[in-house]
Amino acid sequence: MFSLTNFERLPAVMLFSVVNTQLRDHFTSLNELVQYHDISADELIRYLAAEGYDYNQELNQFKLR
Repeated sequence: MFSLTNFERLPAVMLFSVVNTQLRDHFTSLNELVQYHDISADELIRYLAAEGYDYNQELNQFKLR
C-alpha cells in the first residue's frame, strides 16, 4: 500500500486520488486511514481543503468543491 507518511510532498490531485482509493479499498473511515498511516487527520484535511477538496464523511471520500 502506498505510504502517506509524507503526504504533503505529493501534488494535491495525486494525494486526492491515492487517499480516495485507499478509503474505497481498505478503510471504512478517514480515522482508520490516518491511524494506519500515523498521520494527522486535521493536517490532511487542511492540505486537501487548500486545494479545493473537502472530506464527505457520508461518502467516505474527498470531493472537489
